[in-house]
Amino acid sequence: MRRHRIAAIPADGIGKEVIPAGLEVVQALAARTGDFALDVEHFPWGSDHYRGTGRMMPEDGLDTLKGFDAIFFGAVGDPLLPDDVTLWGLRLRICQGFDQYANIRPTRVLPGLTSPLREVEPGDIDWVIVRENSEGEYAGHGGRAHRGHPEEVATETAIFTRAGVTRIMRVAFDIARSRPRRLLTVVTKSNAQKHGMVFWDEIAAEVSRDFPDVRWEKELVDAMAARMVRRPASIDTVVATNLHADILSDLAGAVAGSLGVAPTANLDPSRRFPSMFEPIHGSAFDIAGKGVANPVATFWTASMMLDHLGEPRAARLLMEAVERVCAAGIRTADVGGTATTAEVTAAVVAAISGAN
Repeated sequence: MRRHRIAAIPADGIGKEVIPAGLEVVQALAARTGDFALDVEHFPWGSDHYRGTGRMMPEDGLDTLKGFDAIFFGAVGDPLLPDDVTLWGLRLRICQGFDQYANIRPTRVLPGLTSPLREVEPGDIDWVIVRENSEGEYAGHGGRAHRGHPEEVATETAIFTRAGVTRIMRVAFDIARSRPRRLLTVVTKSNAQKHGMVFWDEIAAEVSRDFPDVRWEKELVDAMAARMVRRPASIDTVVATNLHADILSDLAGAVAGSLGVAPTANLDPSRRFPSMFEPIHGSAFDIAGKGVANPVATFWTASMMLDHLGEPRAARLLMEAVERVCAAGIRTADVGGTATTAEVTAAVVAAISGAN
C-alpha cells in the first residue's frame, strides 16, 4: 500500500472547517480504494499562532515541512491583523520558500450549479488558468520612504526573469497540449507595460516553437476579463502573471458559481519540495464558525493533491462523488442550497462509499 505524508495547515477562518472536511473525504477514499493511506500531521500555524508567538509559523517551519509529500492548506487572513503580515508570514513564505512557481486553477460549472452569466451552456466554461507564482508583481521588491510626510513614497517593483517566465510558459504549453482543444491564451498588458509584459510576449513566442501542436494567442488582461464574461466558450488554457492571474482566477470562480467551489494547486513541478494545495476562497471570517462554509473547493483541491501524489483513480472517484452530490442539490448557501458544511461532507463520504 502506498503511503503519503500530508502536512495539514488549516490556518485561519473557515480554513479550520474545510480542511478537516477535506481530510475526512480523502480518508474515506483511502478506505474505499485500499490503494493508499495518508499519514497526516496537523500544524496550528496562522493568525492565532501569531498572537501567541509573534510569528505566523515557526522560524524553522520550512525545514519541518520539507519531509512531507504535500501540504494541505486552508486559508490565511485575519481582520485584526495586517494582511501583509498574515500572507507573507505563512502562505507566501511557503510558496516562495519551496519554489512553488506554478499555480494551477481549473474552472468549470459543476453539475447542479448555475453560472451567473446568462446563456451559458454546459461545457462553455472549462478552463485552466496557469498563474506564475514566484515573482512578477508579488516578488516583494520595493520600499517606503519619508513615512508620514507629504512627500511619502511607496514603490512596488515587478520582477520578471527569463528563467521564471520561460518555465511557467512551458508548464502552460504542456497543460494546453494535454487538453483536447490544445489552445493557450497568453495574457499580458504589453500595450501599456512595455518592458516586463513585452518580455512575456517574446518568451511566449520562443517557447511556442517547442509546441507546434498547440495553438496560442495573445490577449490583454482587460480584454480577457471582458472575454471571460462575454465569450467564455472561446477560452481553454490561460497563462498570466502573478497579479493578473490572481484577479482573473477569482473572476473565473465567480462565473463558475462561487469562489466556494474553486480549487488551487501551488506546484513545484521539479518535485524538489512538497507542493501545496488550497481552496482559493480565503478565510471568510464573516461566516467562520457558523458551519456553512462550502467545502467543495477543498474537495476539488484534494482531488488535485491526490492526482499529484500519483493517485489518479482516487482523484477521479472524489470528483465524481462531488458532482453527484452537487447534482442532487446538496449544496451550501453560496451556491443556492441550504446544506451545512457537515451535511455536504457526509453526502460526499456516502457517495464515495457507494462508488464503483
